[in-house]
Amino acid sequence: MEESKSGLPLLGDPFPELRVQTTHGPMKLPEDLKGKWFVFFSHPADFTPVCTTEFVAFQKRFEEFEALDCKLVGMSVDQVFSHIKWVQWIKSELNVEIKFPIVAANDVVAMKLGMLHPGKGSNTVRAVFIVDPEGKVRLIMYYPQEIGRNMDEIVRVVKALQISDKQGAIAAGWPHNELIGDRVIIPPATNEKDAAKRLKENECYDWWFCHKALEK
Repeated sequence: MEESKSGLPLLGDPFPELRVQTTHGPMKLPEDLKGKWFVFFSHPADFTPVCTTEFVAFQKRFEEFEALDCKLVGMSVDQVFSHIKWVQWIKSELNVEIKFPIVAANDVVAMKLGMLHPGKGSNTVRAVFIVDPEGKVRLIMYYPQEIGRNMDEIVRVVKALQISDKQGAIAAGWPHNELIGDRVIIPPATNEKDAAKRLKENECYDWWFCHKALEK
C-alpha cells in the first residue's frame, strides 16, 4: 500500500522513516525494529504528572510487551538531556527503572505523525501507534493532553492483532466478550455452499456469525 497522500500515516501505511536521538542512542525507525512489533507513543512533556503516571504504567507492563515480542518507544519534543534527567527522577523518587528508549523529537517529526493538534497550546497530544514486524501501522489512537492512556488496552490490542493475523476477527471486549468470550470470529462465507457448510461445522448464531475456540 502506498503511503497516505495526506502525509500522515493511516492504517496499513508504512510507519514513517525517522532518524532520531533517544535515551538509548540514535535509532532509525522502523528499520531498527524490523521483524518485531512495537508501540510508539508520544507524551506532551517531561516532568509532568500525567506523563509520569503513564511512563510508570508502561514500565509496569514491560515484561508483558516483551513476552509478545513487542518493543516500547516513547517520545516527546523535549531534548535528550531532559529525558535522561526525568528517567533518573522516576527511578530515584518512584523506584521504577524505565527500560525503553525515549525519542527526542522536533515539530517536524510530530507533524509527520499527526501529533500536533489544535487546542491547548502546541504540545504533542498523546498518540499511540502500533506497528507490525513489516513496519506497517496497524492501530492509531490519539488522546488529549489531559487524559492518560489505559495501558491494559494497549497490551490487549497488541495481543488481539497478533491473534487476528493468524486466526480470525476479534470480538468487542475480547477476551471477555458478552457473547463468545475469548473465542475467535470466523470470516463469513462468500457463497451459499460455504454458508451451509459453516453452519454444520462450527458454532454459529447464523451463517455470517460463526466462531471457534482460540488456539493457544
